[in-house]
Amino acid sequence: MSHVGVLRAALAARPRRLLSVPGCWDGLTALLIEQAGFEAAFLTGGGLSMGRFGRPDMGLVTLSEVTETIAVIRDRVSIPLIADGDTGFGNALNMARTVRAFERAGASAIQIEDQGFPKRCGHMAGKTVVPLAEAVGKLKAALDSRVEMLVIARTDAVSVEGFDAAMERAEAFREAGADLVFVEGPRTMAELEAIAARFADTVPLVHNLVEGGVTPTEDGAVLEALGFAVALHPLLLMHGFIRTAPNWLGTLREDRGTIALGGAIARLPELNALVGLADLAAQGKRYE
Repeated sequence: MSHVGVLRAALAARPRRLLSVPGCWDGLTALLIEQAGFEAAFLTGGGLSMGRFGRPDMGLVTLSEVTETIAVIRDRVSIPLIADGDTGFGNALNMARTVRAFERAGASAIQIEDQGFPKRCGHMAGKTVVPLAEAVGKLKAALDSRVEMLVIARTDAVSVEGFDAAMERAEAFREAGADLVFVEGPRTMAELEAIAARFADTVPLVHNLVEGGVTPTEDGAVLEALGFAVALHPLLLMHGFIRTAPNWLGTLREDRGTIALGGAIARLPELNALVGLADLAAQGKRYE
């Protein structure tokens, strides 16, 4: 079964269970997710912007940079990969090109959103959204351009036009044929429950669990009980790294060595084992 087929099967399982999907931004973080036993990974635009460029998630990453990253990750892991397609990097024609590029590179699903340019992280203030007709047109362009890859349609309208408008957009996306629907940023449990009550029985639902962001719950069990299909954790590894890395660097600066870190950091043999040095070396010997 292809990686897209694996993702489709997981979403079709009954009773519905929640897929917890951590975020990655390069081959190493994707490999960590796969080796930890997760069924899928999420190439997060915010993580890529922060992890590769040290910049906030404000639409600075380009189509070519995301596509290249998808190809790098697909070359290293076999689990399904959901890729953040932002706004498709332009109009409906750009969206079609983005979908084709992502699918060729190895994405299993693309997440697209209805924000205006420049887009922002879904949990930032100051967002805008394009008119609903434009958003639906771009979704249809995405659906017409894919071969097998799934299309996740996200609306950011809750914080811009209000909850009722966001629900109207989500309904329009479902009717247009989106494989999954994603209402970003519900502010209360009542809103979260209303999303589930309206859509969970007809289309798989996605929720964004950005630790410290706008979400009424960070409990996956709650989301599963409501009927959500996917919980994205786009920045979990990033949150852990930026909390811990300053301590490591502080130790090195003060001690001029890393002895005090002891078991807090991995040793080189562990890193080589993780990335598959022995297997790659054995493969090379076959061709000598």
